[in-house]
Amino acid sequence: MADDDEDVDTGGDDGGDGGESSPEGGGKKKLLIIVALLLLLIVGGLAAAYFTGLMDPVIAMITGGAPEGEEGAEQSEEGGRAVFYDLQEMLVNLNTGGRESSFLKIRVSLELANQSDIPRIESVMPRIVDNFQTYLRELRIDDLKGSAGMYRLREELLLRVSAAAAPAKIKDVLFKEMLVQ
Repeated sequence: MADDDEDVDTGGDDGGDGGESSPEGGGKKKLLIIVALLLLLIVGGLAAAYFTGLMDPVIAMITGGAPEGEEGAEQSEEGGRAVFYDLQEMLVNLNTGGRESSFLKIRVSLELANQSDIPRIESVMPRIVDNFQTYLRELRIDDLKGSAGMYRLREELLLRVSAAAAPAKIKDVLFKEMLVQ
């Protein structure tokens, strides 16, 4: 009988151990899930910081280079203040598709990376004007409407002037005057 009691007690203890290990297993599972969620949150935050550019200074510090924003600041300090080059006023017919005539009068200024680019710009000025005229004549009035139209026009003119003045670095195309009639 004593053996029977021991068997029963042993069986009862095994069931009790099984009951105790279940809550421990549940606690371990909860802890594992919490740790996994924290790791996922940290990795997601680092990825977001990387893609938004917030990690650039840290990456530059680790790799030993300067971040892009600081390089630009150093270049503008070396060259002094910003360098602007005014282009001549342009007057072009816009593409209306009909008998009506619409004109675009535009004056732009180029922002250059440094003063030494001015002779290069002057030497290729006929090419720059030709590229601008060719592009502007194909525009419609609808292409120039709104801020999105102005942004597209700026990007296209920057692309064309950068291609024409290839070794010279053009930072931006700035509108001084723009009149559609």
